[in-house]
Amino acid sequence: MERRPFNVLFLCTGNSGRSILAECLLRHAGHGRFESFSAGSFPIGTVDRMALDLLRHVNLPTEGLRSKSWDEFTGPGAPVMDLIITVCDDAAGEVCPVWPGHPVTAHWSVQDPLQQIDVASREAVFHKVLRELESRIVLLTQLPLATLDRMALKSHVDGIEKGP
Repeated sequence: MERRPFNVLFLCTGNSGRSILAECLLRHAGHGRFESFSAGSFPIGTVDRMALDLLRHVNLPTEGLRSKSWDEFTGPGAPVMDLIITVCDDAAGEVCPVWPGHPVTAHWSVQDPLQQIDVASREAVFHKVLRELESRIVLLTQLPLATLDRMALKSHVDGIEKGP
């Protein structure tokens, strides 16, 4: 019996930078084993131009990426998530909705490039964030998902943020 892809939702407050990068990176690295999504608790409604430019620069497709509310993933017809990862310290501290299927949750603290005032600093942080997320997502894709129970999955995903 073939299992459906493992659904992962990346959350951030604005869903404009970090969560968008994570969604795109997992979509690429997941090789069909994963389906990735992103959303925000208070989405700003647009994807940051620098984030899109960076993704294009590393030859990742950006079609369909958009800033959206986490409410899209709570109602009838929403895909059932297996794992929800906050990549924003603010979002990690917020009261989240009740997610269908009661997915495993984890937090990966990632610096916010949008907090940088000057363009050069913002660009440097975006590159750093992309590298951090890429290495974490590669580790996520290497987990033996079929053999992990909920507690083990949470432990492994939380451990990814801490590094080897």
